[in-house]
Amino acid sequence: MSEWILRLAPLALVFLGSCAPAPLELEGRLVDLTHPFGEQTIYWPTSPRFELEVLARGMTPAGYFYAANRFCTAEHGGTHIDAPIHFYEGRNAVDEIALEQLVGPGVVVDVREACAQDRDYQVQVEDFERWEAKHGRLPHGAIVLLHTGFGARWPDAERYLGTAERGPEAVARLHFPGLHPEAARWLLAERTIRAVGIDTASIDHGPSREFRTHVTLFERNVPAFENVAHLDELPPIGFTVIALPMKIAGGTGGPLRIVAIVP
Repeated sequence: MSEWILRLAPLALVFLGSCAPAPLELEGRLVDLTHPFGEQTIYWPTSPRFELEVLARGMTPAGYFYAANRFCTAEHGGTHIDAPIHFYEGRNAVDEIALEQLVGPGVVVDVREACAQDRDYQVQVEDFERWEAKHGRLPHGAIVLLHTGFGARWPDAERYLGTAERGPEAVARLHFPGLHPEAARWLLAERTIRAVGIDTASIDHGPSREFRTHVTLFERNVPAFENVAHLDELPPIGFTVIALPMKIAGGTGGPLRIVAIVP
């Protein structure tokens, strides 16, 4: 059993035996990498926004409080997963992605300096080589998180996306960093990874029109996590990522609750 699975083992103890409250025993701290879903959630300019309808809230005739809501959301918005079927026919839908691909050793590749100089920056092979020169080879089965610094701009759509406009015409005004397709090919050919995440709205940079990074990753059934939050709270290496999406049958994506366990 690998080391990262052993670190998760104490979680199981919480659910055994008595139902009385018990301390959550972890070898480290939990970091929430998920933006909350609500009125400020950022979506692609052509996608409908998150809707929450209150169905009930208040005291009932029987004397107890009761609350229930109904929500509606596009698959791709807020902190979410892109399943490989999103850009490659015949690849995994959300419910077909193995759990083992959604939990694993995490790394953060910090490209904030380059992205501050060029908001359309595409992460290069050289960025990964520089990271490895400092921290060693990417772990086998890594979940690679790209820290562009744009997560700090959430939920200001103008600063985060490059435009706050909505509709098809706004797509041409999108400007934010992404992963270069050649760097994606390098990760797949030269390293073994579980998934790639980024703190922007897309794994392809804003001006992309062919989404070649999506296609490159998804051909190999490697999912992407987008709009990941709080990457500034993580070290470059040595933590575990747990990224569990809503299990939508046949889904091309879905809301994602992603956390890190940091020793």
